[in-house]
Amino acid sequence: MRSITLNLGLILITSFPLLTGNAKSLTLNPIFEESKNGIFEKDNEIHFSFVLHNDTNKEVKVSLFWQVHTDQNELINQSVPEKIEISANKKRSIRYTAKISNPGFYKGTLNCSWGNEKLIRTVQVGYSPLSILPPLTREPDFQVFWENAIKDLKSVPPKFQLIHQPHLSNGNPNVYEVIMHSYGNVRVKGWYEVPKTKGPHPVILRVPGYGGNLKPINLYDDMIVFSFNPRGHGNSQDDIKGTPKNFWVRGLDDKKDYYYKGAYMDCVRAVDFLCSRGEVDSERIAIKGGSQGGGLSLSTAALDQRIDLCIPHIPFLTNWELYFKTSNWPEMNEWIDEKESRSWESTLRTLSYFDTMNMASMIHCPVFMGVGLQDAICPPVTNFAIFNHLSGKKEYRVYPYAKHSVKDEFHSLTFSWARKYFDLSPNN
Repeated sequence: MRSITLNLGLILITSFPLLTGNAKSLTLNPIFEESKNGIFEKDNEIHFSFVLHNDTNKEVKVSLFWQVHTDQNELINQSVPEKIEISANKKRSIRYTAKISNPGFYKGTLNCSWGNEKLIRTVQVGYSPLSILPPLTREPDFQVFWENAIKDLKSVPPKFQLIHQPHLSNGNPNVYEVIMHSYGNVRVKGWYEVPKTKGPHPVILRVPGYGGNLKPINLYDDMIVFSFNPRGHGNSQDDIKGTPKNFWVRGLDDKKDYYYKGAYMDCVRAVDFLCSRGEVDSERIAIKGGSQGGGLSLSTAALDQRIDLCIPHIPFLTNWELYFKTSNWPEMNEWIDEKESRSWESTLRTLSYFDTMNMASMIHCPVFMGVGLQDAICPPVTNFAIFNHLSGKKEYRVYPYAKHSVKDEFHSLTFSWARKYFDLSPNN
């Protein structure tokens, strides 16, 4: 049986005093001097930099030692130990250059020691990420599997319902709760915000992160916003109860019963709803989400060509092979160990049907992706695994200090990007 573990004991890019009580000490903070976004492209070189702060009232002699690992925790480089002095209440920039062989993401760990104290920090950078192109893992019946899933969805009458929410409709849009029947006759719901001005209007379809609960956002007077909760999320728990901890192993023994088959079809049904509405401009539909929502955005754009723009950030559900090599999820190990019939080989085979990387060739609309460079939950290498397989128009932004998140700027940037494609005024 395959077992995958990764030491995540080093907390990326954070800092805290090593001394107890209220005493001041030394701290390390990463900086990106050689590259604004932590991505390098030339000469097979990567650079790591920290600022070491001495917040004590005396000079400190510090021993330094660097190590560089791949994002799969393979040691590839280390320095000769050296000593420096840092004056009281001063700071020094500490930099290390490493030669590497291949495109990918690399972790630089700086070990500092002085007296009986130690301070260890790790930061991740990338080298030539647009050259990362892992092989697809599609099974021979991949396309047929999803064609049949769409057929099964179409056989379920949607029974769309709109319930006006007067108490939520005092602002720019009218707000409705939407109820519909999806794959397996499961009821799913969302919040539908319609400008009070005359349509038809473009749409932003929002999809949630793992276990999330999307609600109305009440921001726009010239775009429809549909905040949709697939099965088990938010207000879509009438038939499928939600818990954030086990969606990804529900029904995983058989691809026909896997949770994400239903969840992917729920998102397609949400597009069905939008295209049934006269106030919707069906030629201007964007989908947006982060983490699981990023994966749902990509899978929906692949399975439904009515999606015109795709805006994923820190996407989950992509390249499971790399995912389990660069992140650590004991829950999956435990699930496999529960039954003798389960193995890593069979589990990855099932997951391959839901791997958005294997759907990349089906995505034809423009894509704008956000990446958190320090993300240990949805590692950057998995983000680029699908991005590099996309053949259409695409853009990305890397946020070097971000963990499992992007800066707020990404959201305003991508809404402006969508507005440009939708030919809307930038002022709203």
